Amino acid sequence: METGVVILIGLFFTVAVYLMLSKQLVRILLGIAILGNAVNMLIFTNGRLTREVPPLIPEHLYAPETATANPLPQALVLTAIVISFSFFAFLLVLAFRAYQELGTDEVNEMRIAEPEHDQTPPQGY
Repeated sequence: METGVVILIGLFFTVAVYLMLSKQLVRILLGIAILGNAVNMLIFTNGRLTREVPPLIPEHLYAPETATANPLPQALVLTAIVISFSFFAFLLVLAFRAYQELGTDEVNEMRIAEPEHDQTPPQGY
């Protein structure tokens, strides 16, 4: 089971990097969202995948009798989901605002600070 999840994580990372190298803002944002999901899956997989085993130890025991799930990756992933969602929402609003102001989502066309007919920079002193 873990082999399939690891292959899926690699596929998520590949798709995320491909989308983030795009020139459209929407694709870049989707790449960031997929990258966050890939990282969450990676953290969760590193914490051992166990099925239907709660991360609880009875009060009278100091060590678990049977295999238990690791609660730390679960807590980290829950926190990361909230943070990545808020980060994605912020970037989405930022991209929408840039689209409203500039009328395009093409990254190369958003260079309003650079002159249209830029000359080559001076060579040397």
